Amino acid sequence: MDLYPAIDIRDGTAVRLAQGDFDRQSQYGDPVELARAFAKSGAPWLHVVDLDAARTGHPVNRATVLDIAAAVDIPVQTGGGVRGDEDVDTLLSGGVTRVILGSAVLDDPGLAGRAAGRHPGRIAVGLDYRLDAGGRAEIAIRGWEQASGRTVAEVLDELAGVDLAAVVVTAIERDGMLSGPDLVGLAAVLGATAHPVIASGGVGSVEDIRVLADLSVEAGSGQRGLSGAITGRALVEGRLTVEAGVAASAR
Repeated sequence: MDLYPAIDIRDGTAVRLAQGDFDRQSQYGDPVELARAFAKSGAPWLHVVDLDAARTGHPVNRATVLDIAAAVDIPVQTGGGVRGDEDVDTLLSGGVTRVILGSAVLDDPGLAGRAAGRHPGRIAVGLDYRLDAGGRAEIAIRGWEQASGRTVAEVLDELAGVDLAAVVVTAIERDGMLSGPDLVGLAAVLGATAHPVIASGGVGSVEDIRVLADLSVEAGSGQRGLSGAITGRALVEGRLTVEAGVAASAR
């Protein structure tokens, strides 16, 4: 399992939101310098999100995202405001290794297949969810500010035939809360898809990384585990180091 230190960008600054709430924000300075620090500490990947673009569809921080990709010698995956083929092409040609499609997958069901066909191994889909009143994992869109009416299971089923590099699954209610990952939800995702799964939301300690690295379910011909885990606030607040997270990620 790979560790993905997270850098969320708003108004050109590295920030963390609590449960995706734009009114509950902490700031952590220059995102490019933060990226360099994570890379220097041994991170195998970076996970970068343009929060402004996720919310509005306008790539406000795209230059900063590309600056990060140019500043480090490790792969960068990025999402937020990727609305169509042109956005995908611009990011990949600008030095990003992997692009994450979010809201656009629900708006344009053919986008994931087209993008994955043109860029094999470089397209992921982000599925960010809250549990609804019936306990279903409902996907939120537009920077997590709108309910989609679609469940994670439904969209995973539609994506079954698409050659994705990964599915990034975020438990919104746990994101930025340091309260531990949604192991039940992640196990359900692992059992519902053959795509590599990257977990996001709730990591607050090195023990949380160990638990995620050990998570596996019986699926198909054998056991399946997570391919990656994203963590942000725990790193910038010193609750977890990149070095310890990488070591704990090794199964």
